[in-house]
Amino acid sequence: MARICELTGKGRQVGHNVSHANNKTKRTFLPNLQNVTLISDALGEGVKLRVSTHGLRSVEHVGGLDNWLLKTSDDKLSLRARRLKREVAKKAAA
Repeated sequence: MARICELTGKGRQVGHNVSHANNKTKRTFLPNLQNVTLISDALGEGVKLRVSTHGLRSVEHVGGLDNWLLKTSDDKLSLRARRLKREVAKKAAA
């Protein structure tokens, strides 16, 4: 399973461990991913997603999962989130 946030697209970053002697060795910085169930008001059900804590705070700030999906561009979203966005848009239009 890829270590990528399904909502924000935030993934791993590469950097260095730097010792006291200034030796540099490669390391990775992984996002803080959590398995959460977010409630969709339009669909009336919970949706399980793997989201970074940064993404979770962003969703809460915007006012919920439905608002986040409608405002976010498709290139940042995962395949599951894009399908969910389509379903929410259909329900909102109806």
